[in-house]
Amino acid sequence: MKELFSLARRAETWRLLWLWLAEAQKELGLPISDEAIDQLRSHITMTKHDFEVAELEEKRRRHDVMAHVHAFGEAAPEAAGIIHWGATSCYVTDNADLVFLRDALNILLPKLAVVVQKLTDFARTYKDLPCLGYTHGQPAQLVTVGKRACLWIQDLLIDLRNLERARDDLRFRGVKGTTGTQASFLHMFKGDYAKVEELDAIVTKKAGFDSAFVISSQTYTRKIDVDVGQALASFGATCQRIGGDIRHLAMFKELEEPFEKDQIGSSAMAYKRNPMRSERTCSLGRQLCNLARNNVDTFAAQWLERSLDDSAVRRSTLPEMFLTADALMILLDNICSGLVVYPAVIKRRINDELPFMATENFIMAMVDKGYSRQEAHEHIRVLSHEAADQVKNHGEDNDLIQRVANDPFFEPILDDLPRLLDPTTFIGAAPQQVEKFTGPDGEVQLALQNYQTQIASHKAAQLHV
Repeated sequence: MKELFSLARRAETWRLLWLWLAEAQKELGLPISDEAIDQLRSHITMTKHDFEVAELEEKRRRHDVMAHVHAFGEAAPEAAGIIHWGATSCYVTDNADLVFLRDALNILLPKLAVVVQKLTDFARTYKDLPCLGYTHGQPAQLVTVGKRACLWIQDLLIDLRNLERARDDLRFRGVKGTTGTQASFLHMFKGDYAKVEELDAIVTKKAGFDSAFVISSQTYTRKIDVDVGQALASFGATCQRIGGDIRHLAMFKELEEPFEKDQIGSSAMAYKRNPMRSERTCSLGRQLCNLARNNVDTFAAQWLERSLDDSAVRRSTLPEMFLTADALMILLDNICSGLVVYPAVIKRRINDELPFMATENFIMAMVDKGYSRQEAHEHIRVLSHEAADQVKNHGEDNDLIQRVANDPFFEPILDDLPRLLDPTTFIGAAPQQVEKFTGPDGEVQLALQNYQTQIASHKAAQLHV
């Protein structure tokens, strides 16, 4: 990703665009020599000298595109007079940005698919392991560790779809001239609009796009940046959500991100196991969400056919968005490659809360034995408040089950208590839902079917900081 948004790649993509334009113009009969084309082709790669020439020229002219036109012309003197023929600056800047958007999304998508697959393997491993659910930050009906992971997977699948759609919706700006009317090219071809359209189509195909915008101003509509940015921002929000869940579960000691043998959690508190990966994920996810706002403001601020206030902000925002998203992919990959689950802690936390959750089962069991539902409810209510008082005011363990066992009223169901307290009877269809969602022909596998080669060859991402 860093290479894609490097100065060298940017300048070399501009040179490719100038080459493609010249090739197409020659193909359509314009007087461009074979030697000119050969020189252009031979000097696509930027040299140190090329950068020095462009830097000096830009300092003199205060125009980056013309500086690179001059540098390319110096490297390919036979083509110097036809480089940028009929084009405007946005022919190279905007078309190059569209290439970068497409290629950057193609870098991210397989990485996201790998993360989804790793979480899927995790979910299937723990699809049957009961754990406390939480609503309003309070213990709620049991779920399973695997079912909870499927919540993360489902959100990531939406991100996968959004990023695929953003990529597939991209179109080339193409060969449109200064205000999008193609006037310079119509003049070039003596009013032959069919040739202008063919020129546009040839260059679009050379750039690897299926189609170009019919309508543009000097720029491609900045609405494209908004759409791509919103897809990335949505992914950033997902990262914050997943990172936050892992941090909460680490706080409960139910689950942890990878923690290496010599890793230090705190410079002062040597015992700490801070979830720094998940914290970093939340931090960068927030940054990604906020970067996308620049695209919205830039699109809204455009005047008529174009204003230059979009240039500087886009030059920083677009690369930063993708570099941030790429860093998040690396983090999620690393985290999901080594999630650690602590079943004993999970069981203990269930046992602290399950007695209260099981009270409805006790009431129903008493009714099955022919007792009054209201009378059973009252007995349970009194015993529950007594047990809660021991927990909250005296710091004792939850002894509700012992109180039920000692109450003569509940003697008819004493033998049934182990069955009524079995955590696996409180998880509903969670295991079956995980199987349906992640199994053969499930939503996950259908979404990942185009990424199987990358998934099979992938190695876990390593963090170096």
